Amino acid sequence: MKVVITGGAGFIGSNLTRHWVTRHPEDRVVVVDALTYAGRRESLSDLEGRPNYTLVVADIGDPAKMEAVLQGADVVLNLAAESHNDRAISNPLPFVRTNILGTAVLLEACRKRDVGRFHHVSTDEVYGSLSLDDPARFTEASPYRPRGPYSASKASSDHLVRAWTETYGLRTTISNCGNNFGPYQFPEKLIPLMILNALEGMPLPVYGDGKNVRDWLFVEDHCRALWLVLNRGRPGETYNIGGNCERTNIDIVQMICRVVDELCPDLPHSPCSSLITFVSDRPGHDRRYAIDAAKIRKELNWRPQYDFESAIRLTVRWYLDHLQWVGRINSGAYNSRERLGLAAA
Repeated sequence: MKVVITGGAGFIGSNLTRHWVTRHPEDRVVVVDALTYAGRRESLSDLEGRPNYTLVVADIGDPAKMEAVLQGADVVLNLAAESHNDRAISNPLPFVRTNILGTAVLLEACRKRDVGRFHHVSTDEVYGSLSLDDPARFTEASPYRPRGPYSASKASSDHLVRAWTETYGLRTTISNCGNNFGPYQFPEKLIPLMILNALEGMPLPVYGDGKNVRDWLFVEDHCRALWLVLNRGRPGETYNIGGNCERTNIDIVQMICRVVDELCPDLPHSPCSSLITFVSDRPGHDRRYAIDAAKIRKELNWRPQYDFESAIRLTVRWYLDHLQWVGRINSGAYNSRERLGLAAA
């Protein structure tokens, strides 16, 4: 197959690309990425030279380029998105352009090029917020109640995918996933931000009281789920992907501090928990997300293979072993001062 992965130089995209290229060498994988601040060529450098991998630098909002790159494509996985809530609050229009208009351009290019399957990667944030004492979890039937510019833009893109299915008969699937973590995640997100700040002795900024809850999933488990949905999922269906792993932000940060203290016992500022700093909460900060992944477990026999604690340890070790990758990012569009102002989730 010719497989096109948009946003393939980003965090989840680069992990999915590596997963596909190495495990399915019979397929030709084409990555489309605009290489903005979070899409990094370095995240795919180990794949350069492989005969079944190609990188195309392009914006998914460009109709002519998308029609050209989708010529002969069998499947498209859309992971191209602006995704950081803090940036969406301060400057929402790029989220509208990429997440809404870009998705529409891709869908139309797929229709014109008669692409056999389109999978759209979305977020659990489209469902809104749950209270801490609510026993419910988000299911595929949960109503959409986005509360911020980012989640609203992703909700809009989900509706567009369904519209192209109902109106034009495009064979599509959608997945709504919880918070991912793992290798190659840009350091504005909670887990890499805390790892790197802890290593450098910088403040560990935590929003509000730190008790906001997210459902966490190791990125490799997400990649396996996406492959299953694309290959075995029913066209027209939505699948929620979650790790059944609810954790508060402060618990996450404290766990990272313990792992960094253990792996780096000679840091002059240890214990790293002394660096935790509570900061003013961001506007519209959703209190809790929780995913019911029963559908994908039942239909596709998918379950996470990594437990949270071991995956956190693997992630901390990956950043320790890849400080050169981090350094190239910090020397470019992202620096220590900016990191101090970005607390995630």
